[in-house]
Amino acid sequence: MASSYTSRLKLERQASGENSGNWGNLVNYVLNRIDSTVRGYVAASVAGSANVTLVSNTSTTNTDDSTTDDQVHNKVIEFTGALTGSIYVFTDAVEGDYTLFNNTTGSYTLTFANTGHAANGVVITQGTKSIVYTDGSTIYDVAANLGQVGVTSLTSTTGITATGNVTSSGNILPGANDTYDLGASGNVWRNLYTGDLHLSNQAKDQGNMIDGTKGSWTLQEGENDIFMINNISGEKFKINLSKIEGDL
Repeated sequence: MASSYTSRLKLERQASGENSGNWGNLVNYVLNRIDSTVRGYVAASVAGSANVTLVSNTSTTNTDDSTTDDQVHNKVIEFTGALTGSIYVFTDAVEGDYTLFNNTTGSYTLTFANTGHAANGVVITQGTKSIVYTDGSTIYDVAANLGQVGVTSLTSTTGITATGNVTSSGNILPGANDTYDLGASGNVWRNLYTGDLHLSNQAKDQGNMIDGTKGSWTLQEGENDIFMINNISGEKFKINLSKIEGDL
């Protein structure tokens, strides 16, 4: 009875009595494959515009754990090269997990997918690293499907995009005084809900456009009136309101 191979890592299962004089070497090749799968790294050039299928061999070819294993059976895969078109990179259609680094150049997408299941792949954004796993037919981006995440500190140099509600149990502060905006002229917040409203232009180099002065005010709500407090002089004012009768 000849040797067979496991479905995921393609480890050689030797038949009883097989490979006399070579049995130890083949066991070592299996250990090399396990070593690569758990901790291995490989850089794979995917330059061009053609789809790429990663090399996947049996453990028998893995005669040295650092130089001769294939591409699929490494824990970390770095994609390199200049893309001239959007491509798919295919791995085996079996269960597994990877850390992927899209270190390509060129303004095109790289989608990582199981062989035969291109529609179920995930785009690995250029210049980023992703942790993914697969059930053999669908690739899942772990970071994109984490659910509710709690952090004590979060720093980003390129920006943060969130889908859904963002809830904070602490203050949200700009990185510098009087430097950044909340919304934009063509991308405004629909409604703004606040308690007291604090207004100040004292950090600006120049004052307002009317009389050039600077001020600091707090707007507060009363039962029947709206009040303004001058935080510099301490004076208090009431905004004159005219009641509108009837329906408009």
